[in-house]
Amino acid sequence: MAYRCRQQLRQFPRWRACAGTLALCIHNDNEDCILNPELTSRPVSDSGVSRLVIALFAVISGYLLYRLFDPVGFGMNAVLISVLAMLLLSLARINVVISLITASLLGGVIGGLSIEETVTSFNNGLGGGAQIALSYALLGAFAVAISKSGIPHLLADRIARLLGQETDQRRLGLIRYGLIGLLLLAAISSQNLIPIHIAFIPLLVPPLLYVMAKLRMDRRLVACVLTFGLVTPYMLLPVGFGSIFLNDILLANITKSGLDVSGIDPFRAMLIPALGMIAGLLVAVFISYRGKRDYSVERIARTENTAAAYSRKTLLVAGGAIAAAFLVQLWTDSMVLGGLIGFLIFSLSGVLKWSEGDDAFTEGMKMLAMVGFIMIAASGFAQVLRDTGHIASLVAASADLVAGNRGMAALAMLIVGLLITMGIGSSFSTIPIIAAIYVPLAVQLGFSPMAIVALVGTAAALGDAGSPASDSTLGPTAGLNIDGQHNHIWDTVVPTFLHYNLPLLVFGWFAACTL
Repeated sequence: MAYRCRQQLRQFPRWRACAGTLALCIHNDNEDCILNPELTSRPVSDSGVSRLVIALFAVISGYLLYRLFDPVGFGMNAVLISVLAMLLLSLARINVVISLITASLLGGVIGGLSIEETVTSFNNGLGGGAQIALSYALLGAFAVAISKSGIPHLLADRIARLLGQETDQRRLGLIRYGLIGLLLLAAISSQNLIPIHIAFIPLLVPPLLYVMAKLRMDRRLVACVLTFGLVTPYMLLPVGFGSIFLNDILLANITKSGLDVSGIDPFRAMLIPALGMIAGLLVAVFISYRGKRDYSVERIARTENTAAAYSRKTLLVAGGAIAAAFLVQLWTDSMVLGGLIGFLIFSLSGVLKWSEGDDAFTEGMKMLAMVGFIMIAASGFAQVLRDTGHIASLVAASADLVAGNRGMAALAMLIVGLLITMGIGSSFSTIPIIAAIYVPLAVQLGFSPMAIVALVGTAAALGDAGSPASDSTLGPTAGLNIDGQHNHIWDTVVPTFLHYNLPLLVFGWFAACTL
């Protein structure tokens, strides 16, 4: 069979381009395949548009057309439908920006807005993400300048020397976990000790990609570690961003909703939910992603300039520029100015040639442009959800649905909080929305003040890890996808959702029912 197939292919060369299924019979006979390996190794689903994607867009388009000619709605909740549509489209590998825009249109018309009103609302919300998008563009340019200073080359040389000398797998494992610990400490410190949030990721992570590739580290593990460090500290420790979340937003809004929590320690209230985050981290590190995963070292080398020469001067300038960028960001609370100062130090010192400055700046902006556009589109999407007024109605409907049952009420509150945070991408913005209704309901059902703090705080934090539009997932992607080998949805969003939201839901429910 395989012989006849090869003879026919030799006679008709044009058949080779469409002989993907024929390659199977040749491989099954354990003979060499004469087809182009790039054609035979490509999944059939990659050759066209998925049927799921076509079905999703058909349903959404049909509903939009129906509402355009018949404005009477079905009473569906805009937040629930649009968030689910955004997640399904993203999981189907539709670009996240397109998914957010499509879900915005769907949510707007379900919420009673016309197409024109929905577009206007979306446009009005775009400005909310512009500052962060510009910040990431400048940090991208700064990251390119760092790569040209020779730091990636230095790290590559050190790790190559280290790995060349070490054959003990236990020793290599300790090096691997040491790197994980370094990233975890950096992420935790970015929330309190040095409160720069996600600004450190485009500066610290890209130079380490070559080292990770040599260690064969799974980048999904790194995404989980970074997201843990970005979320858990602010929901547990009342310092830095945690002081804003726990004291200025959580306790303040609960008090505003009519419950006296002056004697409540937010650390004790959020300890059990935080244990769920810790459990998810341990599962990711020691079970899910403990194995090895290979990445193209050549692609990393092309992106990170691992062959760039380095000297004492270039390394000192790089260290000074990074320190200056951090200090300026802390002093002015502006990532834009911090990234600009760091880039200028490289240019003025001569490490980055003046003639190369424009190309480096453009290259850096292109690297992180997608993250910036996602943040801008997410702000527009969140504004549409707010303007529909269906966030409050979803909260109220969930409260009415389970009135009288404490266990079911706690579970419903947490799930609704998960949906809202995944939609608007910010746990800080979720608390004022849900506290006004959940606090009186929880008091009526007999929850203790400590349990109410844990319930509302967990409901808000749910979804921050695992939302395509959250900076807690966009930040890790920005650092790990510099070379195009890390998918935002399947390598950051899905792993963090499974490892953090699910245990946080269980531990948060347990805390609400037992405290």
